[in-house]
Amino acid sequence: MKTKASVLVLVACLAGCSSAERSFVTGQTTTRPRALAAVPASPGSLVPAQGFRPLFEDRKARAVGDTLTVVLKESTSASRKSGSTAQRNASGDASITAATSVPLAAGLAGIGASGSGAIKSEGKGTATAANDFIGTIAVTVMEVLPNGNLVVAGEKRVAVSHEEEVIRFSGVVSPQDVINNQVVSTQVADARIEYRGSGAADDAQAAGWLTRALLKLSPF
Repeated sequence: MKTKASVLVLVACLAGCSSAERSFVTGQTTTRPRALAAVPASPGSLVPAQGFRPLFEDRKARAVGDTLTVVLKESTSASRKSGSTAQRNASGDASITAATSVPLAAGLAGIGASGSGAIKSEGKGTATAANDFIGTIAVTVMEVLPNGNLVVAGEKRVAVSHEEEVIRFSGVVSPQDVINNQVVSTQVADARIEYRGSGAADDAQAAGWLTRALLKLSPF
C-alpha cells in the first residue's frame, strides 16, 4: 500500500509539473550568422568584397543571423449566439351527457373526463472573445527557405523585482513585406505569438499541482 501511495503521489507531481509550463514556440529563438568565406583583398577596389550591398538599397534582413523588428498588431473579436425552442401541447375532453336509452347505463349520465399535457424545451447559448496585443519584438532569421522566405524567431524577457514576463515569436516572413527592416505581425505566415508571465502573481492565479493532477485524472 505504501508503494502504491508513493507511485500515485509521484504521478500526481509529474502531471502537475507537465502542465505548469506550456509552450508552442519550440526550438531555438536565436542563432549566430554563418562565417563568411575568406576572400582575398582587392587593392584596386574602394568597396570591400565582404558584406557588399547595392548603393540604393535599404538594409534589410536576408541571411541567417540577421535581425528584423516585428510590429505586433493583433486584434481579434468573435461572437456567436445560438438558440432553439421546441414546444408541444395536447389536450383531450370527453363526457357523457345522457344515457337514459341504454339499459343499466342511466347512472353514467354526467360523467366526464379531461386531460392535457405540455412539453417545452428551450436552449440558448452565447460565446464572445476579444483580444488585443500591441508591441514590438526583434527576431532573428533562423533559416532561409529555397523561395527566399525567412523563418524567424525571437524571445524577449523582462524581469521587474520577482515578476518576469516572456514574449516569444516565430513565423515565416516574405522579404517583400519587410519595409525599413520591419514587418507587421499580421503579414507573418504561420505566426506563433506567446506571452506568459512567471512570479508570485502568476502563481496565485494558477491552480495547485494537486488540483491540476486531480482534474487530469478525474473521469467526470
